[in-house]
Amino acid sequence: MKLGIDIGGTFTDLVLLNEADHKIYFGKTLTTYPDPTLGIITGIHEITEKNSLAIADIKSIVHGTTLVTNAIIERKGAKTGLLTTKGFEDVLEIGREMRYDIYDIFITMPKPLIPSVLRVGIDERMNNSGQIIKRLDVVHVREKIRFLVSKGVKSIAVSYLHSYANAQHEQITGQILSDEFPEITYSLSSDVMPEIREYERTSATAMNAYVQPLTHEYLTNLIKKLNIIGFFGKLHIMDSAGRLTTVEGAVKTPVQLLESGPAGGTMAGVFLGQMIDKKDLLAFDMGGTTAKASMIRDLEPEITNHFEAAREKRFKKGSGLPVRIPVIDMIEIGAGGGSIAYINHLGL
Repeated sequence: MKLGIDIGGTFTDLVLLNEADHKIYFGKTLTTYPDPTLGIITGIHEITEKNSLAIADIKSIVHGTTLVTNAIIERKGAKTGLLTTKGFEDVLEIGREMRYDIYDIFITMPKPLIPSVLRVGIDERMNNSGQIIKRLDVVHVREKIRFLVSKGVKSIAVSYLHSYANAQHEQITGQILSDEFPEITYSLSSDVMPEIREYERTSATAMNAYVQPLTHEYLTNLIKKLNIIGFFGKLHIMDSAGRLTTVEGAVKTPVQLLESGPAGGTMAGVFLGQMIDKKDLLAFDMGGTTAKASMIRDLEPEITNHFEAAREKRFKKGSGLPVRIPVIDMIEIGAGGGSIAYINHLGL
């Protein structure tokens, strides 16, 4: 027996498949805030008791969640610090030096997840070929980490210039953090997004570090509660590209889960396309809070590497925090099945 769980903004949906007799069972419960695992456990009890099934017989769970994207939009991640090459501390603020709307004199730019006081420059340098110009001073790194820890950070993003060409300095920094500061979670840009362009790479790494403690706590808590009610099978998490990852993979790079929930709807469209022998489809997913639409061509979802989280203006490119990760290309609007339409004083 396999269980699918999707946490939405309004409802938590469950689908249970019994492969022995090919029966499918459905369950629905309200999403519980601030702890969504309560809704999951309630839903599992309801779907198994209603259909006289045993939780211990469930061998695997596939889980899609909006936890990561909600944490970024609502700014509810961990207090995070940044270690970067000296002189590049403000790359998150400077961005690409572009205004997403050149005529808006009251323009609001996306606020970095890490404030300037927690962005620290490290005296090290690689060139674009990966050759070391200035070696990393490990004593200096330890001092700067201690400074960030004294400011109360729970997570650290490490993004050195040209680390995509040579990750040695980042790996040394990661080793120091792992050995001497085990209570601090950390993200290396060479692990999260080993690509050229320091702004996008640093943005993705900062975002990853920002949600790491939250993701770790959520998944650890979920596994504990599942074990208590008798589930000891495998737990897989849906990523933004419609693939499955392990709990360990989700905790290491939670930024890959940004569109975890909506990706499941598109992959369901791919599955149905195979069943009805239709290769080109438009998948429309109406949730309680938002509605999503995506294209499927030749039974493959459209994938983009250009994604922005927490946009200041929903359809304005450049108004959000950039993340270069594989993600199913979809349009999402804030009008779901639970949205209330009304006529305002202008008659709109």
